[in-house]
Amino acid sequence: MSTQLEQCEQQAKHLPLQERAQLIKSLIEGLDDIDEQNLESLWLQEASRRLQSYKAGNIKSRPSADVFSNARDKIKEM
Repeated sequence: MSTQLEQCEQQAKHLPLQERAQLIKSLIEGLDDIDEQNLESLWLQEASRRLQSYKAGNIKSRPSADVFSNARDKIKEM
């Protein structure tokens, strides 16, 4: 995490609850401004990063049945 981001996060933690909620809403709405082409590019970069991490042995693979089963369990807990 960048130093600037860390500073921003620390400052945001000291805001009153309502102002933090407004900030979160504003940031989330800002994500809607990302165009589809840029979004696809970001996903491709993330997929590439994950593949390289897997190939380097930094992360392990899991059977898809396990992944979906865990996801269903978490949804049921909600």
